Amino acid sequence: MTFPGSPLRIVVVYVSLVLSSVLWPAASVAAQDNGIRGQERLQLEMFLELESVSDPQLSPDGFQILFNRGWIDPVNDSRESAIWIMDADGSRARFLVDGSSASWSPDGTRIAYLASGEPRGSQIFVRWMDAEGAVSQITRVENSPSNVRWSPDGENLAFTMDVDSEPDFRISLPSRPQGAEWVEDPKVVTRLNFRRDRVGYSDGGYAHLFTVPAGGGAPRQVTQGDWDHSAPEWMPDGQELVFSSLRVDSAEYRWRQSEIYAVNVRSRAVREFTSRRGLASGPVPSPDGRHVAFVGGEWHDDTYRDREVWLVDRTGANLRMISSGLQRSAGSLMWAQDGSGVYFDVDADGTRNLWFASVSGGARRITEGNHMLSTSSVDGGGQAVGVRTTSHDPGQVVTFALNRPSEIRSLTRMNESLLSEVELGEVEQLWYNSQDDYRIQGWLIKPPDFDPSQRYPLILAIHGGPHGMYNVGFNFSWQEHAAQGYLVLYTNPRGSSGYGSAFGNAIKNAYPGDDLHDLLNGVDEVVDRGIVDEENMFVYGCSGGGVLTAWVIAHTDRFAAASVNCPVINWLSFVGTTDGSGWYRNFQSFPWDDPTEHLERSPLMYVGNVSTPTMLMTGEKDLRTPMGQTEEYYQALRVLGVPAMMVRFPDEWHGTSSVPSNFLRSQLYLQGWFQKWSRSSPALE
Repeated sequence: MTFPGSPLRIVVVYVSLVLSSVLWPAASVAAQDNGIRGQERLQLEMFLELESVSDPQLSPDGFQILFNRGWIDPVNDSRESAIWIMDADGSRARFLVDGSSASWSPDGTRIAYLASGEPRGSQIFVRWMDAEGAVSQITRVENSPSNVRWSPDGENLAFTMDVDSEPDFRISLPSRPQGAEWVEDPKVVTRLNFRRDRVGYSDGGYAHLFTVPAGGGAPRQVTQGDWDHSAPEWMPDGQELVFSSLRVDSAEYRWRQSEIYAVNVRSRAVREFTSRRGLASGPVPSPDGRHVAFVGGEWHDDTYRDREVWLVDRTGANLRMISSGLQRSAGSLMWAQDGSGVYFDVDADGTRNLWFASVSGGARRITEGNHMLSTSSVDGGGQAVGVRTTSHDPGQVVTFALNRPSEIRSLTRMNESLLSEVELGEVEQLWYNSQDDYRIQGWLIKPPDFDPSQRYPLILAIHGGPHGMYNVGFNFSWQEHAAQGYLVLYTNPRGSSGYGSAFGNAIKNAYPGDDLHDLLNGVDEVVDRGIVDEENMFVYGCSGGGVLTAWVIAHTDRFAAASVNCPVINWLSFVGTTDGSGWYRNFQSFPWDDPTEHLERSPLMYVGNVSTPTMLMTGEKDLRTPMGQTEEYYQALRVLGVPAMMVRFPDEWHGTSSVPSNFLRSQLYLQGWFQKWSRSSPALE
C-alpha cells in the first residue's frame, strides 16, 4: 500500500480540518434547543491561556505563602514563571518578582530565588521582604546554580552547580596562520555516561556543592572530585551539608548505587553516613540534628522496587527503615518540627497523598482523596500547603491542618475564568481483570454530551517509563481529544508504579510482553459496554508508550491507526546510543553474550506483522530514544508498504511537547492522522 499525497500537503490539510472543527461531527459546539448558547467545548487554542501554580512555601511565622505562577508566552513560544505572594488564608494574592524556586530565610526577612541574570543564565537573587523590597543579585557564575538552601543562621546560601573539568587527553596543534579560521575543536569523551537528554553531550563536568554569603560575595566550592553531588541540606548547627553521591573509585560503573554523605563547609572534609551498596537519596536532617532521613533501599537488580523511608543517626550508626507497612514509594521528605518523624508524598492507585513515618517506625496515611496532592511545606503550627489537581482542575494552591487533613481548602482560583464556561468530559475510573490474575486500573474520558446509546471512536493512550503511573490529575491533551468526540482510555498495565514492588517488577526481563493483555483487556472492558465504534479505534504513546504502541500493532489489527512516538524499536541498537549505560542491563544478559532477549523484545522483529497505518513523532535532539530508532521503524514500514509518516520535531529533546507550539502540533498531527485513517470517512486525497 502506498501513502497518498505529499507529507507537506497532508499536514496543511490536517491542520485546516482540525482548526475548522470538522474532524468528528460530535466536535461541534452544541446549541441548546431554546437557542441559548450552552457551555462550549475545550478548544485547542485554550492551551495557550492555561496557567499553573507550584511550590508553595509557608513563611516562618505562618502568615504568608510564596508560590510560583506559570504561564505560556505565545509570542516567544516559551513557558514563563513569576513568584507571587499571598496571605495564608489566600487573600491579597499579588505579583512579587520575576523568577522561580523561592525560599524564605529562617527569620522570614528575605527570600532567595532564581532568575535570569548576568553574565548569563539563571543566577541567585535575594529580596528583602520589607516595604522597600530591595533586590540583590548574589551570584555571577558561568554555569547556572540550582537547589538553593539557606543556612540556619541566614548568613549563607548553599547550592549546586556544574563544574567543567579538563579533558584527560590533549593534543597540541601547530600555530594557526594569521587570519585562519579553523573548525571547532572536537569533543573529547572519556566518561561512561557522556550524554543526557535535555542537557546534551557532556564535556566532563560534575555537579558540586557551593556556598555563598547571602549578602553577596565570591562562591566557594566545598566538594571536590570526579563525582556528581545532589541537592544539599544544612545540618542544624550550620557546620555541615548533607547530600547523596557515590564517592568511590569507578563510581560510574556501580549500577544503581548511591550513599549519604556530609561535608564540613569550612574544612571541606567529607564523611560517609551510609555504606551499604544500595540506593539512597534526598537526605534531610532532623530539626535537632540527631538524625538524617532519606529514601532508598538495599541494592537489587529488579527493574522496579518501592523506595522506603530510612533513618540514620548523625554519627552514621543505627541505620533502619521506618516506613514499614507503606508498600509504595515515598518522596519529598519533610520533618515534623518536633522531630517526631517525617511527612512525605506517596503515589498509590493513581492518586497522591501525604503520609507520615515516625522515628520509632511505622507509616500512616495523613490525607485521603481522589486527587494528586503534592505537599511542599509544613510549619511548626501544624499547617501544610501544597498543590492539588483533579481530573477537572489543572491545579490550585491548597492548605490544610495536619490534625484536620480532610478539610483541604483551595487558596487560588487558577483558570476559573477560562474553564468556567467549558464542559469537560466526564472521567470514569475502571478496574478490570487481566491475565495472570492482575487487577488493572484505568480511566475513561467521555465526550461532553455523551450519549450511551451511541458509539464513539476510541483512543487508547499508553504511558511511558515504563514504570510510570497515569493518575487522576487534569490532562488537557485528553480532554481536548474528548472535546473532539473521542472516548479516551488510559490505563496502568503491569510494570506501572503506584501498585507495589511486585506489580512494578512484573515486567523484569519481560518488556514489552504480557502488558499487552492488560492494555487490550482494558479496550475490551469499554467495548463490551456497546459505546465504542470498533471500526475506529486508535492507539498512541511516547517513550515506553511508543514501545508498547509498536508492540500492540504487531499483535493485533484492531486499531484503525497508530502513532508510535519517541519509541525504542530495536533494543540492540538502542542500548549503545541512548543517554545511559544502565540500559545495557535491561535484560538478563548483555547483548554480546546472548542477544536473544534483545531481539525477542524488539518491535522491529515483528514489523512484518504490522498492517496498521502508523505515524511516528520524535524530537530530533532526543538522546533518550534517539531519532535513529524512529528512522529504523519508519523505513521498515515503508519497505513493507505499510502506510507510514514520520514527523521530526526540531529543537525537541525526548517527547514532542516541551515547546508550547509543539504541544499544539502534537495534538493536531495525532487527530489529523487518526481522521485520515478513519474507517467511517474517506481518506484525505
